[in-house]
Amino acid sequence: MDRILPVEDTEISGLALKSFQAQGMTIHTGAKVNGLKAGANEVTADLEIDGKAQSLTFDRAILAVGIVGNVENIGLEGTGVVVDRSHVVVNEWSETGEPGVFAIGDLAGPPWLAHKASHEGVICVEHIAGLATHPLDVSNIPGCTYCRPQIASVGLTEEAAIEQGHEVNVGRFPFMANGKAIALGDPEGQVKTVFDAKTGELLGAHMIGPEVTEMIQGYAVARTAEATEAELMHTVFPHPTLSEAMHESVLDSFGRVIHF
Repeated sequence: MDRILPVEDTEISGLALKSFQAQGMTIHTGAKVNGLKAGANEVTADLEIDGKAQSLTFDRAILAVGIVGNVENIGLEGTGVVVDRSHVVVNEWSETGEPGVFAIGDLAGPPWLAHKASHEGVICVEHIAGLATHPLDVSNIPGCTYCRPQIASVGLTEEAAIEQGHEVNVGRFPFMANGKAIALGDPEGQVKTVFDAKTGELLGAHMIGPEVTEMIQGYAVARTAEATEAELMHTVFPHPTLSEAMHESVLDSFGRVIHF
């Protein structure tokens, strides 16, 4: 890929890259691994970086190339279950093409997240039981990357929002201006919010910094409740907290930031 964290907002990806490099990591993007040779205590990798062949030696090589569904040898042959690229095709209630057969979680496709699978399971069972339930809106599922600094997001990136035809208002607030982050000695990162300029809809939120994997749920609730910028700006955030950066980012989206 041409950048790390390709599903995240480009700006957040760039901040993460700078942070990782500052920690001493060497990162190559747009690179290819053409071969690996294992030695007794090392691995030699034949790489193609910026079109140039290189051979580098490492202690370990870790390969992570994605997720496939566990669909083999589970009796799907001869049924109405449809498999597409190793994932079982389901409708909004997790029903497959075979009556009485349901599929949830990684087996049913992305996003491959435990909290997505758990919520799908609840919806599926409620539907089977005949209870009133709701389809899962995957655009409201928060994603978290548990690195340092932490990264979390929900909804559309700025680029995706523009591609979908939205006129956007974008706000940012750095943790270096947040009192709690300074007190914790962890002021790296920022909160970024993307709003529809016409309706005030919160299109997406993107965060990098201390405990953002905990804070992202606030924006997830806002999207589920269809809150606009007005409700978020009028919400009182406690002080001193990291979450104040969320409030300030919303205010900045509309030119009303206070503490920066």
